[in-house]
Amino acid sequence: MKDRQYNQKLTPDDAAKGISAAIENSKSLLADALLLFDNGRYERAVALAILGIEEAGKPAVLRSIILEDDPKQLKKEWQNYRRHLEKNKNWIVPELISKGARHLEEMRQTVDKKSDHGQMLDNLKQLSFYTDAFSECKWSIPRQVISRELAESILAIAKIMISKDKSNLTSKAELVLWVKHMKPVWKQEMFEMKQALLNCYQEAEDLGLLENGTTKGMVDFLI
Repeated sequence: MKDRQYNQKLTPDDAAKGISAAIENSKSLLADALLLFDNGRYERAVALAILGIEEAGKPAVLRSIILEDDPKQLKKEWQNYRRHLEKNKNWIVPELISKGARHLEEMRQTVDKKSDHGQMLDNLKQLSFYTDAFSECKWSIPRQVISRELAESILAIAKIMISKDKSNLTSKAELVLWVKHMKPVWKQEMFEMKQALLNCYQEAEDLGLLENGTTKGMVDFLI
């Protein structure tokens, strides 16, 4: 399977198709998780909800891939696309918002290399699927580890991360603008990247690709 995995450049059209597939699959995984929860299968509900969160993290990685030309960086980004920890790092965003975070700088923990929040979610997924032995040979059994309350909290996060509304910068036309504005400043000074992102949103809004007021919301988030 691995020798057939694609790891080259993407066009905006390719990326849009990949983003659409990821969004649709994330919604499907969440729907299955809710069915399992309603039938008391809390451990598997948690596992599928986490898989849905990971799928919902793929669009951001795909937007990074279409900005890369360097073969080494492309390889790294495709590895991120297939790594669980890279795709689930935003799962703590709802908690940060509940604590008052409203701006980009207040979300810095999501990309903090020293934070283990991504590993924590991946560990929980493993505990939801498998038995294992821990200190003093205490056995972990999914149905005993995952409570209804824990399942409710993970599903609540998944519902926020897997939005039913149309996401921004997902269509081919939007991604063409993304490349136009972001590629010249990609991985440069944060100020330049923020301004380029705002310019991208503004042009997309002017062209009717985004709803009126979307750019204002992005300004409030970035500044």
